Amino acid sequence: MTPLHFSFTVAFIFGFLGLVCNRVHLLSALLCLEGMMLSLYIALALWALQMEMVSFSCAPLFMLAFSACEASAGLGLLVATSRTHGTDRLSNMSLLRC
Repeated sequence: MTPLHFSFTVAFIFGFLGLVCNRVHLLSALLCLEGMMLSLYIALALWALQMEMVSFSCAPLFMLAFSACEASAGLGLLVATSRTHGTDRLSNMSLLRC
């Protein structure tokens, strides 16, 4: 495993561990998800460059576009929940309570 592969693998694992272990605020969960998506974007772009596949080179751009849409939807949910609940703490939010 090259150091470059190791670095984005560790970045994905740290993002996943941050999402699993540190579930206090919605903003921290969204940042961990964004870090995971960016590490996947880098991995996919490097894989396309290593395999020299010209036809697959647009796939990382689509993934980056979907990641930006996911981030904007997450921030919209963050604003909506902070307005209704007064905080972004995940322990205060429940599907049973509106």
